[in-house]
Amino acid sequence: MSIISFLIAIIASTIGSISGIGGGIIIKPVMDAISGLSPNIINFMSGCTVLSMAVSSYIRNLKSPIKLNYKTTLWLALGACIGGYYGKVLFSAFTGNVKLVQSIILLIINLLVMLYLVKKSSIKTLHTRNFVICTIIGLVLGVSSSFLGIGGGPINIVVLSFFFSMSAKETARNSLFVILFSQFTSLVTTFATHSVPEVDMFTLVIMCIGGVVGSIIGSMIASKMDDKMTDKFFAILLVFLILLNIYNVVVAF
Repeated sequence: MSIISFLIAIIASTIGSISGIGGGIIIKPVMDAISGLSPNIINFMSGCTVLSMAVSSYIRNLKSPIKLNYKTTLWLALGACIGGYYGKVLFSAFTGNVKLVQSIILLIINLLVMLYLVKKSSIKTLHTRNFVICTIIGLVLGVSSSFLGIGGGPINIVVLSFFFSMSAKETARNSLFVILFSQFTSLVTTFATHSVPEVDMFTLVIMCIGGVVGSIIGSMIASKMDDKMTDKFFAILLVFLILLNIYNVVVAF
């Protein structure tokens, strides 16, 4: 299982680095489907992998021609930090069938994102600059990503595209920056509340290594892609995720 987890981490992080979704949106449902591990363990392992990928991607992208929009992204990151904390608290307090709820929410999010992509050409986007609104948006993104254990996901891409009129490559870069902060806060909260699950440390370490390797591969591929190719890649990925989420919902029932 360790080798399979390593491969999942590399593939998910490569895809996450290219598209800006973070990789957890792939790791979470795939591990749900094949690992037999509890949602708590999967969330933690996914979070660690996504954080390692996000840190590596941020460092590698410092010299990228696609720059971060710090005037808005820093406020988004602040909100994501707060949201990451409350998302983890919400997850710890949840007593129902968390796997089913997570799968249903992920399915709904991915369907809505697909609808947005289909209608994207006819949707007038915004140029949000107000720091309060930016922080609130980041808060919502942080709560959802932390509770779902996905690090970011397609919702980040849509929010950055719609509220801030960013191009495909800009959304990918800025999304990874927000993911970095939300995931860091989520994991710090896990350690601070002594709620770290019992995990196979060897598997966890090689998944984190896979996250770094995936970020390197993803950055190399992304540098050769334009906005149109990035959008097509994202759309194909969404179809796969929707089908996977449907499967997980059926199994969880």
